Amino acid sequence: MKTHTETTLRNFNAWSGAKDTKELILENRKEDEFDMLIEELYPDGLSEGMLNDILWFEEDWICEMLNIRQE
Repeated sequence: MKTHTETTLRNFNAWSGAKDTKELILENRKEDEFDMLIEELYPDGLSEGMLNDILWFEEDWICEMLNIRQE
């Protein structure tokens, strides 16, 4: 995925509430699918703040898109 520089979810330094969603994606081994999803939705890239906000505030949507069951 593209932020200001190309990165992957695994290498992205999430902060605040986004850390939990990042960890959930990694625990479920869905990081490649998440990277592809973000590239598809944001072909021109997005800022690190935007990516962090997606991870922080869109956990339910991310889980639905990646088929991750939440407990």
